[in-house]
Amino acid sequence: LLPALPGAAAPFPLLSRLEAADNEVEELGADIAALPALKSLDVANNQLRELPAALADCPRLKEANFRGNQLKDKRLEKMVNGCQTKAILEYLRAGGRGKGKAEGAREEARKKKREKQQKKDDGEQDELEEASKLLVKVLHVSENPAPLVVKASPGVKDVRPFIVCCVLKGVNLKPGNALKRFLSVQTKLHEDICEKRTAATIATHDLQLIKGPLIYDVQPPDQLKVTPLGRKEIKAKDLLRQLQLEAEEQRKQKKRQNVSGLHKYLQLLDGKDNYPCLVDAEGVVISFPPITNSEKTKIRKDTRDLFLEVTSDTSLQMCKDVMDTLILKIAELNRSTLENEEDSGSDNESDALCGPVNLHPGQNAQPMNSPLVVEQVRVVDTDGNLKVLYPSKTDLTTVSSLLTVIR
Repeated sequence: LLPALPGAAAPFPLLSRLEAADNEVEELGADIAALPALKSLDVANNQLRELPAALADCPRLKEANFRGNQLKDKRLEKMVNGCQTKAILEYLRAGGRGKGKAEGAREEARKKKREKQQKKDDGEQDELEEASKLLVKVLHVSENPAPLVVKASPGVKDVRPFIVCCVLKGVNLKPGNALKRFLSVQTKLHEDICEKRTAATIATHDLQLIKGPLIYDVQPPDQLKVTPLGRKEIKAKDLLRQLQLEAEEQRKQKKRQNVSGLHKYLQLLDGKDNYPCLVDAEGVVISFPPITNSEKTKIRKDTRDLFLEVTSDTSLQMCKDVMDTLILKIAELNRSTLENEEDSGSDNESDALCGPVNLHPGQNAQPMNSPLVVEQVRVVDTDGNLKVLYPSKTDLTTVSSLLTVIR
């Protein structure tokens, strides 16, 4: 269409309208720009694969119809079906898919601006995330005038050999249903990371109600006496028998195959000649893992300082991983209590019999970024040799993405 005439002037200086639709035209020559008066162009329903950039040089072209052509540039093909001629010509002037230099430079400038803004946003986000991280400060044994110590007897190695402990200060369970949430989080941890207590068991105590040093020991079932949460003092073997009877009764009443609550953990002690227990300086059993805590050290609304204990017959690392997660969850609950006004609700301690608990702390007068304080606790053997110190320099790293630890 419009073959070039070498050395000739524009052949149709007055041609203002060119209609060539439905003509099987395969190519539109660049010499189209040699039509100075062209105002309207119709080349619809042909076999054009490309449109020359020279179209943008037609000084008076206002209307153009390129529909019905299978153009290689699919973006251009969409434009000819829905855009005004002016937009199509500007696209061709910019070089189409390849873009012209001016358009390329503008796009590059826009790209750099976007990258700069993204970098700024990312930086602000990093600062925000760092500032919003939960804070935990570690108080080392050497800095603590009265550190708590746990002595492990030799007998535990054949029953439940691994124990990790620490003290956590700065919690507040007073607002609304904080205590109830504290108990429910503990239950969830026992179900999940503790693998239904088969991998580990958590126990939490009110630090003010504990007399140290503590002894992690074993006792025969008919000698071990404990006052379970919400119950009277009882021998361990009688407590298990009582819980088994309750489980059977519960099964009959609810017509279920499985039991719930504490009862489903009874089999974890099957075949044990001795049961593990944590005993305070007055000889009182404050923990009977994996079954229950003692009423003596029960967590209450006014509890501020906690003694945390994780035991396992699997591995020491399992204890540490569970303790890391427990501290993280306590810190999250603490932040939640600070940020959100607690809903009113009664505390349900029906599940409190499982001694361990994941806390729901938060201090009303405490600044938002005020850290919880984790005091190191040493577990030693009967000769005083160190078995484990928690938290050590390598602990709490599994939750470092959410927790800032000040050591």
